[in-house]
Amino acid sequence: MAPSFKARAKRALAGGLGAVAVAALAPLGIAQPAAAATTPICTSSSHPALAAKLSRDIKSALSGRTDTYALAVSDPRTGVTCSLHAYHQFDSASVVKATIMATVLWKEKGKYLTQFELDNLHPMIESSDNTAATNLWNYLGTAEINAFLKKAGMTNTVLGSGGYWGLTQITARDEMRLLDVLTDRTDVLTPSAKSFAQSLMAHVETDQRWGTPYGTPKGVTAHVKNGWLQRTATLDWRVNSLGIFNGSGRDYRMVVLTDHESTEGYGITTIERVALQVHRDLGMYGFKAAVAPRVGAEQPQPGSDAPRVETSDGSPQPGSVRD
Repeated sequence: MAPSFKARAKRALAGGLGAVAVAALAPLGIAQPAAAATTPICTSSSHPALAAKLSRDIKSALSGRTDTYALAVSDPRTGVTCSLHAYHQFDSASVVKATIMATVLWKEKGKYLTQFELDNLHPMIESSDNTAATNLWNYLGTAEINAFLKKAGMTNTVLGSGGYWGLTQITARDEMRLLDVLTDRTDVLTPSAKSFAQSLMAHVETDQRWGTPYGTPKGVTAHVKNGWLQRTATLDWRVNSLGIFNGSGRDYRMVVLTDHESTEGYGITTIERVALQVHRDLGMYGFKAAVAPRVGAEQPQPGSDAPRVETSDGSPQPGSVRD
């Protein structure tokens, strides 16, 4: 029988910390990363009007938000790319598990996965299991993971030290490069490896399908990996979401990273406000109203249907040991 949400939530902060004695770590600054006011968020040489609309919609979605955020969006179909604070570093929380997964698949280079790898990949991605992530992190070693980062071009990612994989420093730019590896790039993973990775991300547990999938159009498959982490040093939250969206002629991907939230729900809402606009603009571009996104008067506001686990997710306390 599948464990209850409460039982899963108590599995040592399933959203994100590989090791948890972090009270002494200095908090990040709360100021929003600098960005030129005149630089558009989204661009496209073939669809400039669409890019301009999405830029306006993302700015509107983020208006008034008080957390720190960064994003990257890529739609090869329309040529639209978006970037905002893309080089600002964030604690990874559990989104680093997608990198761990990709490293395992790259390491095997088309060979069959071992039973140990399969036994840990499935729970690590589908239920964000921390023990499985620690097993694979130790199995690979940081030298192997760094070799993958170099191959993928993720040059601004810094692995967490001392086994603290949840404190890996990531950027929206590098996470988009990871999603490119899992989709279009042909020089890192085999087609079967990419298909397997996307299958795992398409089957995450229902209570973890918030964030970038919010507002996914009908007929489009959402592949997601989320991360959520409360830092004991500051008691504020880091909430991140990676998404790949394809099917019915669509093909786009999205990264939204956040931190400095008083609650997990605030970060989820920031991500979902952005996601809703991306899905409306890119997911609907060139398609008939019959395949409208899951939005409307009956749809709850972004973040309102997200899990509320702030008091029951096994958040670490000072002096805790890593799982």
